[in-house]
Amino acid sequence: MRLTVLGCAGSFPGPESPCSAYLLEADGFRLLIDFGSGSLSTLQRYAGLHAPDAILLTHLHCDHMLDAVSYVVVRRYAPDGPYPPLPMYAPSGAPDRLASAYGQEDSTVEDVYQFYGLQPGTFPIGPFTVTVDQMNHPVETYGVRLEHGGRVFCYSSDTAPCDALLRLAQGVDLFLCEASYLDGVENPPDLHLTGREAGEAATKAGVGRLLLTHLVPAWGSESHTVESAAGAYAGPLEVVRAGASYEV
Repeated sequence: MRLTVLGCAGSFPGPESPCSAYLLEADGFRLLIDFGSGSLSTLQRYAGLHAPDAILLTHLHCDHMLDAVSYVVVRRYAPDGPYPPLPMYAPSGAPDRLASAYGQEDSTVEDVYQFYGLQPGTFPIGPFTVTVDQMNHPVETYGVRLEHGGRVFCYSSDTAPCDALLRLAQGVDLFLCEASYLDGVENPPDLHLTGREAGEAATKAGVGRLLLTHLVPAWGSESHTVESAAGAYAGPLEVVRAGASYEV
């Protein structure tokens, strides 16, 4: 499996990156996990406008799904289109949420996306075996575990500490984990992880490598986050960047 980071900024696009969007590829199949604000630009830069064979939205906050609305135009009105409906795996309410954001009265996007509702469990997407479970976040949110060819990848999505995250991350080769908040300050509960909490989750789950994402550049400190994570996790770790690729 190969992971390409299309966007990794938390909550809103940063000066160097769009919001969350991650392309996972195996056997020529490309699964786009999240499609946050601004990431349609980097999809074109690092993969191609029509690269995704399927999309998985972990939740329906704008920084994880808004460019799926812009993508309606790409597939519906292309000179050589319209394109057939693209499989989309998403929380309940996604069809109405995307159609409402598109903004036309009585609009629908089901000519663009074939929707599959997420719920905790295991199912195939292309060559991947996918397991999702609900995270500790204010809206319906799913962490994701993907397996292929004996290798395993986990993406936390947005979450505060929870047992479901540890189950999904157990023994994975590559753990992409959010670290939105700074340690040592009073953070809202049940919303996001700190660097220390991401490191603790990686240690408890016994992961091979930790990638930190969803930092908020305008409000945080990358060095502080890395130092906090490294104090709780002894394995290899780094902060991801838009355009970076990793072999799982």
